[in-house]
Amino acid sequence: MSLLAFVLVFSAAVAHASWNVLAHGVSRAGYPFLWWGAVSSTLVWLGAVPLTGGIGTGDLGGFVRGVLVSSVLHVAYMVVLQHGYRVGNLSTVYATARGTGPFLSVIIAMVLFGERPAPIALVGVAVVIAGIVAIGFVDRAGSADFENSGVRLARRRIDPGLLFGLLTGVAIAVYTIWDAFVVRSLALNPVTFMVGTTLVQIPFYTVAVRGRWAALAAFGRREWRRILAFGILSPLSYILVLHAIRIAPVALVAPLREVSVVLVSLFGAFVLREGRPGWRVGASAVVVAGIALLAV
Repeated sequence: MSLLAFVLVFSAAVAHASWNVLAHGVSRAGYPFLWWGAVSSTLVWLGAVPLTGGIGTGDLGGFVRGVLVSSVLHVAYMVVLQHGYRVGNLSTVYATARGTGPFLSVIIAMVLFGERPAPIALVGVAVVIAGIVAIGFVDRAGSADFENSGVRLARRRIDPGLLFGLLTGVAIAVYTIWDAFVVRSLALNPVTFMVGTTLVQIPFYTVAVRGRWAALAAFGRREWRRILAFGILSPLSYILVLHAIRIAPVALVAPLREVSVVLVSLFGAFVLREGRPGWRVGASAVVVAGIALLAV
């Protein structure tokens, strides 16, 4: 992977981790947060469109199709993820999604795009994914939900956290591959593409929050600082990823962007004093080792 692509993806991971830290807890509000997030993302970044090259292509129809499909895929991802959080253990869903998403992205990119990363890079991909999954299951093993759910889960053939984590991972892989295809094939401006997708997501989330306008307004007044942080940092994270996808293989970009999981986990260990800091550091070291292989 080139140094520029590496810097772009790592910066994206820092931005993603930062908004997760700043919006800690608030993002679990569900659709009200997603509605405000889409609105703030669109408004914050709309002004940057003319400053960054407009659409970036003369194929307006292709741009519209790309944005519409991407918006549906991103909304589907969020709906599946939110449902997973409601019916399963949060850390199980998160770990499964963040492990399977990059893994599937790598496989699909190699099949559809004909990408052939060097063997050492593929080893790095595997190490990064293993470390990310380990971080999630460290959280799972130490959570009260996990400790209290042994009998309940024993009666189920499938842990809903694992099931919806897997479905979320599939959604991550699909929108990653689609966005990479559209941005590459049409040479789209990542800023404009990101603004387009967040704008089209607003009607979907409006349907989800209908009839709760007073509560939605109150939520916005109460949490406007965190919503603004999300509106700046979340799109920035994906814009950087889209720039990286234009110059580097998806098979390498997709796993590396999940470094944000490591940063958030370390924040939880050393700032929030969450459990098992030694295991978190160990799993994070595994991810770092994988990153070193990717950077070779």
